[in-house]
Amino acid sequence: MDGTMTDLREAGQRVTVRVDETGVAHVELCREKAGNAIDLAMAQGLLAAARTCENSDGVRAVLLTGQGRNFCVGGDLREFSALSGDRLAGHLTEVTDALHGALRVFAGLDAPLVAAVRGAAAGAGLGLAAAADLTLAASDATFVAAYTAIGYSPDAGVSWSLPRLVGPKRALDLLLTNRRIEASEAAEMGLVSRVVPAGTLAGAAAETAAALARGATGALGTTRRLVSAGLTAGLGAHLDAEARHLAGAAVSAEGREGVAAFLAGRSPEFAVGRDVSDRSRYRGS
Repeated sequence: MDGTMTDLREAGQRVTVRVDETGVAHVELCREKAGNAIDLAMAQGLLAAARTCENSDGVRAVLLTGQGRNFCVGGDLREFSALSGDRLAGHLTEVTDALHGALRVFAGLDAPLVAAVRGAAAGAGLGLAAAADLTLAASDATFVAAYTAIGYSPDAGVSWSLPRLVGPKRALDLLLTNRRIEASEAAEMGLVSRVVPAGTLAGAAAETAAALARGATGALGTTRRLVSAGLTAGLGAHLDAEARHLAGAAVSAEGREGVAAFLAGRSPEFAVGRDVSDRSRYRGS
């Protein structure tokens, strides 16, 4: 890729995605005045952005951010309140179909997903933060489920991800009481990976994504799938999966380059000549 930043496409009116020369896809929620609230166009834009990442061979890591002061305040209640009955139910189905489709695509990538959270992460914004492999939070970030406070039940994978990250008791505490927590508590309970000073969030998140982009993308993708599968798999089946994937990694272009670099005392160049088809035989769990 040429230049310092290459536009791949404008993903709808609400989300942009750009890929830089290191292979980091910068996905930004762009409704600053609305706190990046998720309306139908935003959900569809996020799905389009996810598919852009999926369909680009050059994407080696994804960095998800929100424009302005807040990461994402959740669903657009103004849009939802303008509808009622079957129209509202149908509309929400469209929104969640697109939003959940985006989450499925991101989860299936080899490229790790990094989220950088400043300000409020509420409702579906909490779900997006929880869905990332690594979540960096500014020291002034806050997190709240918010669903049951307005008579809604969760979406955006919140009822799936929270129990796995923080445990069922803490998840229910957040989901049933809608207690707002600060970034420090979110880190303590395992909802975020680390907290950084508010003024350094953008730089820290960019550095983290760039470091991942320099890594062995296939091995990173296999690792994130193994961790996810290991939460429900039996030990025996999971050990078998680890052995199968390790054998595939060892004979892949990445594995050969990594070992050669280690033995030569140099840094590996995983991005050069990556053989994607080489590892495709070992993608099963």
